Amino acid sequence: MADTIRDKAAATLAEVEKVTAVVLAEPGRELVTLEAAPAPQAAEITKRMAEIDMGNTQSIISFGSSAQAELQVISQEMLADVKNKDVGPAGDSLRSMVSTIRGFSVSELDVRRKQSWWEKLLGRAAPFAKFVARFEDVQGQIDKITETLLGHEHTLLKDIKSLDLLYDKTLNFYEELALYIAAGEAKLKDLDAKDIPAKEAEVKAAPEDKQVMKAQELRDLRAARDDLERRVHDLKLTRQVTMQSLPSIRLVQENDKSLVTKINSTLVNTVPLWETQLAQAVTIQRSREAAESIRAANDLTNELLTSNAQNLQETNRIVRTEMERGVFDIEAVKQANATLIATINESLAIADEGKAKRAAAEEELVKMEHELRDTLASAKARKDGLGDTVGVKV
Repeated sequence: MADTIRDKAAATLAEVEKVTAVVLAEPGRELVTLEAAPAPQAAEITKRMAEIDMGNTQSIISFGSSAQAELQVISQEMLADVKNKDVGPAGDSLRSMVSTIRGFSVSELDVRRKQSWWEKLLGRAAPFAKFVARFEDVQGQIDKITETLLGHEHTLLKDIKSLDLLYDKTLNFYEELALYIAAGEAKLKDLDAKDIPAKEAEVKAAPEDKQVMKAQELRDLRAARDDLERRVHDLKLTRQVTMQSLPSIRLVQENDKSLVTKINSTLVNTVPLWETQLAQAVTIQRSREAAESIRAANDLTNELLTSNAQNLQETNRIVRTEMERGVFDIEAVKQANATLIATINESLAIADEGKAKRAAAEEELVKMEHELRDTLASAKARKDGLGDTVGVKV
């Protein structure tokens, strides 16, 4: 959280404590009559009785309405303020912050964790750079939501103060209604006890030609008296509704105060704690990565040592073996000697075979020569005519 927001949240704490410490006055419940009222209150009741003009219907209808004028002004100002608000509920911001924190999974840092099937499918790992980027994004979201919460807090504080004013004005209106009701009832009592009987006496005492007019005045007075009675009854109903609205205002205030306190606690305590935990998670992971790098370096060193030792052993074996060998292996010499002997024997055999074949060929040549000579001799004898007798003894 930015230092400016933290300072603002801390500065608002005193105002929050001041607002939440306000104790609202309790409304009175019993109506006080003119006879039982203390002197100052009786004077106020009498003053309001003087507002009633039985000959003016409008004064009866509007009796007590002036008490509500200031209350209406306060209510309209609050409604206008509500219309001008363009911010969402503070609870949504708190839920958004919680969702943001919960969506930040520190387990994603663990490269040894079992990957999900989706990560395996995409071949994803758990890169620390991606996690740090996610952390920075979450930090930005927290800062933004924190600023929104601070705005909600100021708005709610303003609402609480306005509700305090509305409560005071409503309570004054409630008490003012009690004075008007007492004044109305006192006026009705005077009408029933004095004015109407006096008017009835005037009707009876009036000459016959004026009795109709006096009777009409009596009816008008009685009608005005009934209008006043209905107006007093309406004021009693209004007072009852007003009394019910007082705890409603207080309930809204208490809710707003609780929410303001919660927001301030979140800004001053919870958000820094979240940020500390997130920063620790990143720092711990960096330490783990450093340890992993050191372990990887140590493992590589051990692997190199082991591999070099094995290579040395293998190379030494090959070199020493070659060094202890002769220029020619005895087995190779023996094989070469056997091959040579076999070659010589094979040459001798081939020579003997060739010699035998040549002797046989010579015999064949001699034989063929004799056969050829005999054939030629026989052919010559036939030419000399001695062919049939050649070689025949007589």
